[in-house]
Formats: sequence, structure tokens, C-alpha cells
Amino acid sequence: MEERKRVRMDSNLVDLITDVPGPKARSYVARDREAVSPSYTRSYPFVMDHGEGSLVWDVDGNRYIDFNAGIAVVATGHAHPRVVKAVQEQAAKFIHMAGTDFYYAVQIELAEKLNSLVPGVEPKQLFFTNSGAEAVEAALKLTRYHTGRPQMLAFLGAFHGRTMGAVSLTASKVVQRRGFAPLVPGVTHVPYGHCYRCAYNLEYPSCDIFCVDYIESTVFKQLVPADEVAAIFVEPIQGEGGYVVPPPEYHARLKELAEKHGILFVVDEIQMGMGRTGKWFSIEHWDVVPDITIIAKGIASGMPLGAMVARREVMDWPFGSHGTTFGGNPVSCAAASATIQVIEEEGLVANAAIMGERVLDAAREMQGRRPTIGDVRGKGLIVGLELVKDRETKEPAGALRDDVVERAFKMGLLLLGCGPSGVRFTPALTVDADTVDEALAIFEDALTEAEAAG
Repeated sequence: MEERKRVRMDSNLVDLITDVPGPKARSYVARDREAVSPSYTRSYPFVMDHGEGSLVWDVDGNRYIDFNAGIAVVATGHAHPRVVKAVQEQAAKFIHMAGTDFYYAVQIELAEKLNSLVPGVEPKQLFFTNSGAEAVEAALKLTRYHTGRPQMLAFLGAFHGRTMGAVSLTASKVVQRRGFAPLVPGVTHVPYGHCYRCAYNLEYPSCDIFCVDYIESTVFKQLVPADEVAAIFVEPIQGEGGYVVPPPEYHARLKELAEKHGILFVVDEIQMGMGRTGKWFSIEHWDVVPDITIIAKGIASGMPLGAMVARREVMDWPFGSHGTTFGGNPVSCAAASATIQVIEEEGLVANAAIMGERVLDAAREMQGRRPTIGDVRGKGLIVGLELVKDRETKEPAGALRDDVVERAFKMGLLLLGCGPSGVRFTPALTVDADTVDEALAIFEDALTEAEAAG
């Protein structure tokens, strides 16, 4: 497996890539090696031609089930006709009009709608961006401006993006930080509430959520003064860190800690938001209201768009202090408005909850007969399976996970990993029961083969 990956990274040895599924795909993979940055994380040689719902086809006509949805981006499925129509109609009117310098209705109407969906009854205001990472950057700047404080708290395992401020908050993989120092100063990372792999070797619930108490008892007394911390940046469910769902009391305790010390509570809903977990935003599962909410990915069914939503009293930076050329692009805003309408009118939040339970139930049943599945966790259509070498030691099985993902691709199922040895299931919110069942059957076949191969 490792040798095969090494060969793929060498554009001079493309003719040795034996698992590209067809001649057209093989050609594009070879050209990509020459034309595109090697920093891109190509997981396997899928070269997309078109898609419909949860199904996609490559340039050679091979059909796949897409259980990635563009990493939780294509919320309404590929090429949803209402989203496509909205994009076409807006593009025919106008494509760009510098969203921070001029007004246009589609942007204002979308901002009002998103403000109404984000948790909390207090008045809110929104800043549009092109991506999640840009929305994180905006939140980083705003929290420092509003509080006048320089420090930030973030979590080990977190992923907030790869731009300089966002990667300074990120602590998912060292490759994302290596070679880019010095990063933005003033960020302290602490362990996340990861019960399956508790950093303190404690057990829930007898731990009494020590992972939050540690911040008060140790971090604020030995590392960083609480009154210098502007914000806590947290993913309600960790994404790239392994689809980690924290214990039930975790976020309420974090918010209580933040309020005690005048710290802003910033939730990164980039991967988990827009209905994916069976609620509009995943923080709603814990009835916690953030001060700032960061949104992207599923917001516009694949069009580039992000947003930072803050309580109005927090959004107090002055005229001209932050801006964007393309953020809130009218075509992306039209796609987002159509996406929200589809989610609401087609009952996709409820479908995510129902289909998510189907995935979780099947995965847990599979766990009973597959000793390499150490943990199954998730909410709605955010489901992670962690593969291990041994259930007692919980030693991660990263090589097995990579093999499973590659074998699933060859069998017609697109998956991606997360964390040291996790596999994530994030299909479109439109996915149906038959597609879920077919995908899970392929996954188990791939796991069976990978286990046998050793």
C-alpha cells in the first residue's frame, strides 16, 4: 500500500498506476501530475464527469455511489434541478458586483434567512466569504477586535482550514503545519472531549467532563490568563479529527466557562451545519447558543460560499475594517437560497436524521461481526467508523483504513478517511434507503477483503 502511494506521487511513473479505472481517467491523472500543485490531497484516481443525486460517473462511464458529497458540500445531491436553475437564472442577470461595495437583493435576502436559522434569538449580522477558511479568518479578526484580547483556545484534532490564521487554529495533522512557521501567535490547543480516546485516561461519566475542568484548573493558571483569551474555537463534532462526538455535557460546560471569563464561544459548523446532523446546526443537539457561527461547505450545494454569523453586539468592527471581493457572490447566493429552499421543502433535515440512524444501526450491527471496527459514532449523516488493530488496545489501523477506502473505490463506492484510522460516511442529504444499503454492503465487502489481505 505504501509503495503504491509513493508511485502515485511521481509524475514520471504514471504509467505504473495500474488501478486507474479507464484510459481517459489515466490520461487526466497523468496531466494533473504535471499541471496541478502536489499539495492537493488526491485520495484515489476518480476523475468525475457528471453526477445525479448520490450517484456519480467518471470520464470513462464508470458509475459510483458518492458517500462523500464533496466532503459534506453537495447537500442537495449532485445537479439538483432547482439549484441548477437558480444558478443559471442568476448568471443570466449578473455574475459579480463586489459584494462589500454595493447592494444586491439576493445577498441581503440570504443573509436574513441564514441569520434566522442560526441558533439564538438575539439580533445577528453576517459576513460572507468564499470558503470556510476565510470565514474562520474573519472570526479570528472579529474576536480580537471586539474583545481587545490577543489569545485563542482551540483543540487538538481540530481542523479549521489551511490559510494562516485557520491553520494556526488547526491541530489535525502535522503536515498541515510543517514548514509554515511562525504561525499566527496566541493560539493554545487543549485536548477535545474524545471519550473513545480520552487524553486523560478517564471514563465517562465518572470523569465529570474533566477535559473542560482542565482548561480552568491548568490552562488558565499555568499557560494563558483567562482574561487575555478572546475566543474558544470549537467544532461541535470534530470532522477531520475523526468524526468525534463529545459527551453530552461538553458544550454546555465549555459555554459556561467562556461566559464566566468573558470569552466568545465560536462554533465551526463548516462540515456539520446546514441540516447534515438532523438539525440545521449541530450545536443545536446540545441546546447551546454560540456567539459566532461559521458556515460553509453545504451552504450552496457546491458553489463557493462561506459565512460568519455573529450576535449584532459582537459585530462591532467599523466601516472598511474587513472586506472581500468575491465573498457573497450573487451566483453563489442564489445557489444557497435554492439549497435552503430544497432542504426545507423536501424535508432533508428529517431525512438526514432518518438515513443517519439507518447508517448508524447498520454500522453498529457490522461492528458486532467485524473486530477491526473499534468505534461507531455520529449524528445524522455524519458517521465515522474507527478501524483498530485490536479492540482492547485501540491501536489505530491506518493502513487498513487506507486499504478499505481504495478497495471500496474499485468496487464503486467513494469514501474518505478522517482521523488516524477513521472512515467517514457523508452522503448527500437526499440519499435514500436503497443507496445507503448498497453503499454499506460495498463497504463491508471492501473491509472483508482488506482484513483478509492483512
